[in-house]
Amino acid sequence: MAAGFLRNIVIENSGEHADWVIENLDKLATGAAERDLHIFMGMVPRRLGKSDLQITESDRVGIDAAFPGWSLADWSIDEAARVLALAVFQRLRPFSDLFKDLRRTADAAELIALYRGLPLYPEPETLGFELGEGLRSNLRPAFEAIAHNNPFPRDHFDEHRWNHMILKALFIDCELEPVIGLDDRANPELARIMREFAHERWAAGRPRSPELWRCVGPFAVDDEAVADLARGLESDGPEAAGAALGLASSPAAAAVDVLQASPFATAVKSGQLTWSNLKGFSL
Repeated sequence: MAAGFLRNIVIENSGEHADWVIENLDKLATGAAERDLHIFMGMVPRRLGKSDLQITESDRVGIDAAFPGWSLADWSIDEAARVLALAVFQRLRPFSDLFKDLRRTADAAELIALYRGLPLYPEPETLGFELGEGLRSNLRPAFEAIAHNNPFPRDHFDEHRWNHMILKALFIDCELEPVIGLDDRANPELARIMREFAHERWAAGRPRSPELWRCVGPFAVDDEAVADLARGLESDGPEAAGAALGLASSPAAAAVDVLQASPFATAVKSGQLTWSNLKGFSL
């Protein structure tokens, strides 16, 4: 269903080249050679350009219905056309093999588009190795194409891979707010990992992302975990605000007492302080 919405969006954004797009998409969907896929994907930027994708409210509703939380707000027309071509292509070999070949020869922009299209591709269970390569990538935008505004990790990653992705995001200073399903996929093991990460940073005298406490709070059920949140509350800047929000999500009675004694208590209770405005918030 989402592929149908994306097709409409791409055609609407193709202007005078709409007929060319329709002709090629139809050909790719009905048995074209793999060479034709490569030619189309290579021609797309020259024919359609690289302008931002224009999306209607109806399009947003349709895409969100198919993949809750997914947004194409920062996509370009060439990215969308390439993703759509790959999603509809009727191949004669396993999709993972095709994806691997495309990834190996892709430039940075093409690689980002490949990973952004993950929710639409067939045989998602076969892409484990390729996703691992993307998560290990030194190209931050490629990592963010998987981790940010993409429902695929939420829907398909096991707990180990999910936790690894969240930890890697903090290591390379990526924000967690754009991670779809961050709260739904929270788990006790991730909370433990985040606390260890905080202790390592404290020991090294290095700053900590305020967002790590978002992964800790719901599982801060003992005195040691609450003490870690309280220590975060003593930090300067956004981390203190993040620790306050973490305390607010803790089920421990001790966390309530610590938060109530903090300068953030009123802001948290009133909803003035949220994870969305964390970094720009000031008392």
